[in-house]
Amino acid sequence: MVQRRRVDAACGLITAACSGGASPALAEGPRLHRFGERDIMTLRNLLLGATMLCASATPAFAFAQDAAPADDSAVAVDDTDYGNDIIVTASKRSQTLQDTPVAVSVTSAAQLEESQIRDLIDLQTAVPSLRVSQLQSSANTNFIIRGFGNGANNAGIEPSVGVFIDGVYRSRSAAQIGDLPNVERIEVLRGPQSTLFGKNASAGVISIVTQKPQYEFGGSAELTYGNFNAITVKGDVTGPISETVAFSIGGSYNRRDGYAQDLKLDTDVNDRNRWGVRGQLLFEPTDALSIRLIGDYDKIDENCCIAGNVIAGPTVAITNALASGPSVDANNPFSYDVYNNFLSTNEIENYGGSAQIDYDLGNLALTSITAYRKVKALTNQDSDFTGADLIGENSQDLGIDTFTQELRITSDFDGPINFLLGGYYFNEKIDQENDIRFGTQFRPYGDQLIRAASGNALNVALLEGTFGALEGAPTRYLGTFFRAGDGLDEAYRLKDEAFSIFGTVDFEVTDRLTLSLGGNYTKDRKNFSTNVISTDTFSGINLDAPQYAPFRQALLIGGGVDPATAAFLAANPTLTLPNGSSANPLAGLKAFQFLPPFLNLPNSVEDGKTSDSDFSYSVRAAYEVTDTVNVYATYATGFKASSVNLSRDSRPLASDLAAITAAGLRTPNLATGSRFAAPEESTVYEFGLKGQWDVAAVNVAVFKQSIKGFQSNVFTGTGFALANAGKQSTFGIEFDGSVRPVEGLNLTLAATYLDAKYDSFVNSAFGDISGTTPAGIPALSMSMGATYTHEFAGGTKAIAHVDYAYESPVQIVEGLSGFPAGVAESLQREVNSLNASFTIRLTNGLDVGVWGRNLTNAQYLTTIFPAVAQAGSVSGYPSQPRTYGGTVRFKF
Repeated sequence: MVQRRRVDAACGLITAACSGGASPALAEGPRLHRFGERDIMTLRNLLLGATMLCASATPAFAFAQDAAPADDSAVAVDDTDYGNDIIVTASKRSQTLQDTPVAVSVTSAAQLEESQIRDLIDLQTAVPSLRVSQLQSSANTNFIIRGFGNGANNAGIEPSVGVFIDGVYRSRSAAQIGDLPNVERIEVLRGPQSTLFGKNASAGVISIVTQKPQYEFGGSAELTYGNFNAITVKGDVTGPISETVAFSIGGSYNRRDGYAQDLKLDTDVNDRNRWGVRGQLLFEPTDALSIRLIGDYDKIDENCCIAGNVIAGPTVAITNALASGPSVDANNPFSYDVYNNFLSTNEIENYGGSAQIDYDLGNLALTSITAYRKVKALTNQDSDFTGADLIGENSQDLGIDTFTQELRITSDFDGPINFLLGGYYFNEKIDQENDIRFGTQFRPYGDQLIRAASGNALNVALLEGTFGALEGAPTRYLGTFFRAGDGLDEAYRLKDEAFSIFGTVDFEVTDRLTLSLGGNYTKDRKNFSTNVISTDTFSGINLDAPQYAPFRQALLIGGGVDPATAAFLAANPTLTLPNGSSANPLAGLKAFQFLPPFLNLPNSVEDGKTSDSDFSYSVRAAYEVTDTVNVYATYATGFKASSVNLSRDSRPLASDLAAITAAGLRTPNLATGSRFAAPEESTVYEFGLKGQWDVAAVNVAVFKQSIKGFQSNVFTGTGFALANAGKQSTFGIEFDGSVRPVEGLNLTLAATYLDAKYDSFVNSAFGDISGTTPAGIPALSMSMGATYTHEFAGGTKAIAHVDYAYESPVQIVEGLSGFPAGVAESLQREVNSLNASFTIRLTNGLDVGVWGRNLTNAQYLTTIFPAVAQAGSVSGYPSQPRTYGGTVRFKF
């Protein structure tokens, strides 16, 4: 009865959250300001369902688990087997999930197979606190945990979510999005993890753990065929070379026709074409020494990613005329019909190797992980997303070389104190070359823009002739404005060198209470340079220059000014209007100076360097309430180093403009912005409960997390604005539970409630948005699933699985440049995704199954943005349509 009362009390925490009586955070009215009555009922019903999961499992709560093995690869995670504990390495020690005082979600190899999760983009359907978005190319993927993260459109931007594969950090998304290797489990650590994982884990960590080579010969082969002519082939083999050496080698091939149609090029687009190989050697010459060598290579060569027209603005009439027919499928992004002038290019090579050495010194264990990674990504895209040839090239040639070294020592004393102490070194070089060039129809397009802006008083030819004549060279500019092939030639270099010293100390106050203290000192230095040359002639014209005063005056006179002003201007033909004055009749043309001359750095004012240092720490108390129920409380800080703006939108700070002008460095039409964003500093207060029994498991976390100096990177229609927000904070509740009510049936429910806001963001791309809700963060996300396994006489099994993912409606972006208030607010995303599979598993190792993802063909926009150089239009990336197929798998 005592055991039952303790568990009832633990489940009561959840029940109280539903009733509102014992949870001030939920009862507080303002925190539900984004919820209507329907949403409140949804949240309460969700938490009530979580309570029912607890209640349904209470008859079996008295049964404790067997002791977990110490080796992190000694037990495979099986959703239907509660006789084994789930082993994780979230704290860089092998612990059971229940004993790990960290908010962590674990997805097993069985779950990946049942849900047809092939990469990290698919993983978000199983982890509600994780959001993954693929942006304009296969190499640009955005990871967000608990509403914190940022875009990956810029290689100089540090990630907020660290991705590790077998302990090796993958620094950029281009190195993270390949098909998942031979996975044992995926751990998603939520909240700041900088104490153990350093400068790029201020929002969380995704840790992928693959299977080690085995000393028993075995392997698997898999063939999948699906709609859109999808073919996936996977295979791996492992076994002994000698009594002390084992190997494994695996490979995968994944191709699919495009699910969208380019009606101008008469071909399918958004296809998939990727393959990879991975080999491992495991040396264990003694019981104390283990050496694991891993080498891998994967390649992507795909046509990605389409953007549909969400709002058709006034420029669509112009692009339709230039294209001699439809240039977009107006206001219909989910038709998956697009019009482009050339196919997108996504050629990505990702390869590297690592060596992990583990040496057992008795009460101490030494671990060394040395790794080198190389990424080469060549991308190109028709970025105007229309059938008119406006942008003839928007390419990027990116190379990233990364070397990392981690060394740590871990104690395993019998006494009350144990520790982990380590050091980490990071060295990365980024070489990036970009080209953006006008297409063959940008000149007539620009001419139409100028005519429309001036009431047909001006045109390209008139401007070319007039500016040249006033400069004393009438033919100087003829035929040069918006000329095909002109644009920007860009080159960027970045070197990042960082080191950190980290450690934790655990003190067992009693056999049930453990206090932990952790710290991490990080030093990060970056050196960066640019070499950007503009050949856009019109963007180099200073429309406020004195030599153009007669032209401006003539326009004013012709514009119908009063007779006295007209007489004054005629008598003063060299009069210069105030610089930047709205009285300048040419001022409206500045919006069409798309690619102005670039101020390169380093220069005499800007040194192109950043130097950051930080000490992050964590304080944690973990208490074992019973043998099956643990609670913990944590306060932790996190750190993310400065992010560098490696793009054409890199501009000097306003505070540097005077010095730049004084030094004679100022270029025509130089605007201010940012060269880099300052570091982020995050904090979290978190309380968690973890319970695991023979037939059920429950994990609950309640937290308040904030980031000061959040690095925001927003597309404005002609470029990206990189800026630091003052502070962003989120209050949240996370629930993750599973129960086996009857033999063979396993039910899961994971849910996340987030109440996020900008406490302070004065200098956003849309002005002061302090006090508003950050876009793209749904208040409620959840994933629920059911797996039923029926075993026939003789051992053959039938496995049926279904899972459903939901995200409540949310505003997609903070704002849309050039649009009135209310437009961005009206464009919302709501996710409803249903997946299912059915598998027959024979006793000889053969599996035959069918599967489907997004079976209801739910449609939503992953993100939206102002159409490139097309004022009044909005483009967006549509979600992937329904996919289905069959799989044959053989394990031996």
